[in-house]
Amino acid sequence: MKLLITGMAGFIGHAVARRLSGLGHEILGVDNLNDYYDVSLKQARLDDLADCSDVRFERLELADRPAVAELFEREAFDRVVHLAAQPGVRYSLENPNAYVDANLVGHMNVLEGCRHARVEHLVYASSSSVYGANDKIPFGTDDNVDHPISLYAATKKANELMAHTYSHLYDLPTTGLRFFTVYGPWGRPDMAMFKFTRAVLEGQPLEVFNHGDMSRDFTYIDDIVEGIARVLDTVPQPRGTSEVTTDTRSAPYVLYNIGHGSPVSLMEFIRAIERATGIEAKLEMQPMQPGDVPRTWADTEALLAATGYRPSIGVDEGVARFVEWYKCYFKV
Repeated sequence: MKLLITGMAGFIGHAVARRLSGLGHEILGVDNLNDYYDVSLKQARLDDLADCSDVRFERLELADRPAVAELFEREAFDRVVHLAAQPGVRYSLENPNAYVDANLVGHMNVLEGCRHARVEHLVYASSSSVYGANDKIPFGTDDNVDHPISLYAATKKANELMAHTYSHLYDLPTTGLRFFTVYGPWGRPDMAMFKFTRAVLEGQPLEVFNHGDMSRDFTYIDDIVEGIARVLDTVPQPRGTSEVTTDTRSAPYVLYNIGHGSPVSLMEFIRAIERATGIEAKLEMQPMQPGDVPRTWADTEALLAATGYRPSIGVDEGVARFVEWYKCYFKV
């Protein structure tokens, strides 16, 4: 198959490209290489894919509608893994327009490209952030998510609604994946795993929000990638008619949570970093940040039923792998 991976220089995109390489596919990855965080890390991820002869890369801005349309017309992709987005809850308070351009305009252009190229399956990244301050746990994809508490979350909910519309109107099979706190080697510097490890190794204090009274369904990158690979081959079935009806249940559209399915307290996560580094962390307790949530917990039963897969890598193992990568990458 011919595959497009958007955001291939990103944390998850890089890992997906490596996972799918060598399986007989022709893979093209795109990324705009923006400077939200250190571009050299993004370039290093691309360099890490240099030994994958079936992977190509093009620099592309998904908000550029003519360029995206030309890409889809030229390449005739069979399936698309759309991971490109402006991430981060807190940054959405500082630069909201970046989220409109990347997450709304960019997503729309990908949907239009898939529609006109008659792509057989679009798999796209959503987020556990759509659940907001939901107090029903674990979080299930049937839960009401109409009250996002950050602009980032609102754009991800909008992505799901836009995808559903295209599935319903144009029989475009779409699968949305709500990722839960992804961490691991090659991760993003703005995320807790990276920031905490750096602080511990440098002897700096960790900013611990909500005074440590938080928990997350931390999900190791390999589990996320395996879920994506399996979902890519689990195509929602179209309703078999071009007639526009009001029966939205018949659209070839589905949502899955991808999370470990067992939340870990923030303090236990920090303890895992201490065990992996052999250094006691210095803690600086802070209040809850705007747009943040106290806990996340994924109900993964639907993913298991559809793909036979359940994430399995625990925090101690995953944190140890990240710390080993970090020390090697930064020559600590």
